[in-house]
Amino acid sequence: MKRFATLFLITILLTSITAPYALAEEKTGVELVDNARSAVLIERDTGTVLYDKNSNEQLPPASMTKIMTMLLIMEAIDTGKLKMDEKIRTSEHAASMGGSQIFLEPGEEMTTEEMLRGVAIGSGNDASVALAERIAGSEEAFVDMMNAKVKELGLKDTAFKNATGLPADDHYSTAHDMAVMAKELLKYKEITNFTGKYESYLRENTDKKFWLVNTNRLVKFYPGVDGLKTGFTNEAKYCLTATAEKNGMRVVAVVFGAPTSKERNAQITKMLDYAFTQYETHPMYERNFTLGNVEVSKGDKKKVTALTSEPISLLTKKGESVDDVKQEVVFEKELKAPIAKGDKVGTLKLVKDGKTLVKSPLVAKEDVAEASWWVLYKRAFGMFTKAGK
Repeated sequence: MKRFATLFLITILLTSITAPYALAEEKTGVELVDNARSAVLIERDTGTVLYDKNSNEQLPPASMTKIMTMLLIMEAIDTGKLKMDEKIRTSEHAASMGGSQIFLEPGEEMTTEEMLRGVAIGSGNDASVALAERIAGSEEAFVDMMNAKVKELGLKDTAFKNATGLPADDHYSTAHDMAVMAKELLKYKEITNFTGKYESYLRENTDKKFWLVNTNRLVKFYPGVDGLKTGFTNEAKYCLTATAEKNGMRVVAVVFGAPTSKERNAQITKMLDYAFTQYETHPMYERNFTLGNVEVSKGDKKKVTALTSEPISLLTKKGESVDDVKQEVVFEKELKAPIAKGDKVGTLKLVKDGKTLVKSPLVAKEDVAEASWWVLYKRAFGMFTKAGK
């Protein structure tokens, strides 16, 4: 048995399921979007592309930019760097944002939860910048984090210049990249508690009570839609990254550059209808499911628990079936401390007939600090003692 790596195969007999490996290359034979610059439709768990129209064309994303902003906010909350009930003070810079806003005043304080509602429901530019400044110290530093995350996700056609989506030179993305960012954001289930609300209020019990109405009207008018973010500028036209869930399947549909909000919603509706009538998913694992322990070298703990980093499912076309899918879990070799919660410690694969259907990273459940010299000494002494017996 290897000391720093573990490999095991478990055969899972699955009935009434279809392998998704052919779907990404499959031509649908239908034209779903005819009145927008670009579009893409993906199944969330597997990332399989179900429909594509110019999805790699670089275009201004407008307020869909806030999908990345919300992703970094949710990551900060998940790692404990930011608390939902924490009071955040509004700077002069944040309060000066134009466009859509919740009209924060310099020095005004709101909780993270309240500001996140302002971003997710009301598309507040001021709230976006206030949260960005709290996380990174300045909007500029936060933008650096945004672009670093773009690289981490392997995206090639996105560059951000601000946290809001307000017009700026060389601020662009694509339908494909936006779908990947949405997929990543949706790892945090709590986000749809915000993006899925049609209306809410801020500054309740004051004389400045503020009514929020979701800019994504499909939240109210399309069953299952619970996010994510609209966008509009004169240059970008009408954009929307939407997500919906039905019968356990979650999909993401993106449209760039529709001429009107009505057309934008119609194009998204066509894509969602297509996904839910033609495909289905079969959940395998929830996010944060334990899949073993990985040995750690020179850590204050000898092992770290490996968790799924996202929901894992198999995508199927309705009415088709396969069986005999294998699960393969590979842990990282020679894993050394320090390790931070959320660091990659392995990979999960679902394999059929030698083809990988699903590949997803496994992450550390908790931090593992470097062991002190005294701890390492005691371990070594214990090994010597055992060896002498």
